[in-house]
Amino acid sequence: MIGIIDYGMGNLGSVTNALDHLGLEAEIVDSPSRLSVYDHFILPGVGSFGIAMRSLDASGWSDALRNKVADGIPFLGICLGMQLIFDIGEEYGTTAGLGLIPGRVVPLNPSPSFRVPHVGWNGLSYPGRHPIFQGVKEHIDFYFVHSYQCVPALDENVLARCDYGGEFVAAVGKANVVGVQFHPEKSQDMGLKILENFAEWDGTC
Repeated sequence: MIGIIDYGMGNLGSVTNALDHLGLEAEIVDSPSRLSVYDHFILPGVGSFGIAMRSLDASGWSDALRNKVADGIPFLGICLGMQLIFDIGEEYGTTAGLGLIPGRVVPLNPSPSFRVPHVGWNGLSYPGRHPIFQGVKEHIDFYFVHSYQCVPALDENVLARCDYGGEFVAAVGKANVVGVQFHPEKSQDMGLKILENFAEWDGTC
């Protein structure tokens, strides 16, 4: 069963509806004490990196999620949830993240003719394939809403890139952790395919 982490900043409804549409067992989890019954986790999120990390830290989620990742449980971060898996976020000051993938989260800086936040549909390219992208064609459009971008310390953690007035990292992975900057739950059939692939993934590559 998939646990959808509720820390007060996630678009839980759309993620839950997408998983329900796929016929996947999923529940919203509002306490770290309940994590033992789930074999996959999704960390959604919208809003500010700093506020989100303060919420995760204060509620005990940060250490609980790190422990579950250390146990090998498959973990997916979506949008802000992807950003939170990095070491450092630079939104409104510097804040320590979950530290599951090395790197930083910095302002999106496209060429001047491109607006920030980046809102809309854009295609992906895949420097390295991963089980969550099984059956997903290159250059298929996915839905983005973000003002910050992830900069992994290691290229080996980059799963996909997007070009929006300059290239940025759109998906990352390390061991049993993956993150996507776009919203698969709002990205039609191929977005649902990614969620389905995640549910079937055993956390190995």
